[in-house]
Amino acid sequence: MVNTIDMQGLRYLSLFRKITKLETRYCFLYNEILMFCVHKHDIPQALGRNGENLKKMSDILKRRVRIIQIPKGIETAKQFIQAVIAPVTFKEIEITPNELIVNAGSENKAALLGRNKRRLNEMKTIVKDFFRVEYKVI
Repeated sequence: MVNTIDMQGLRYLSLFRKITKLETRYCFLYNEILMFCVHKHDIPQALGRNGENLKKMSDILKRRVRIIQIPKGIETAKQFIQAVIAPVTFKEIEITPNELIVNAGSENKAALLGRNKRRLNEMKTIVKDFFRVEYKVI
């Protein structure tokens, strides 16, 4: 939902704007969690006092919602991917000109791949939309 916004994404963004009074055009699904990307200085306003905005959106949509920082470029890819896949962790991330390779280790590799490689495919599209590179898990 980063490059092309479908009707469902438009509804999510409209609800986000009504509740938080913030404008964003970045929302996507990862692991059944709806993620909105905002600038770093807007995160407290997006969350609301004691997380009220987050709770309200979660109750309305009946799904988990997470608010993360918009990546500023490929150099902030590590923090962005860590925010998206949290609480799962990885050992290291290697950034090459056409690939972003995540070394997950044996314990977390299955969590990053998901059943039938669902999470892997979701993250591939997210990384492709934001950074224009391929995504691999080793």
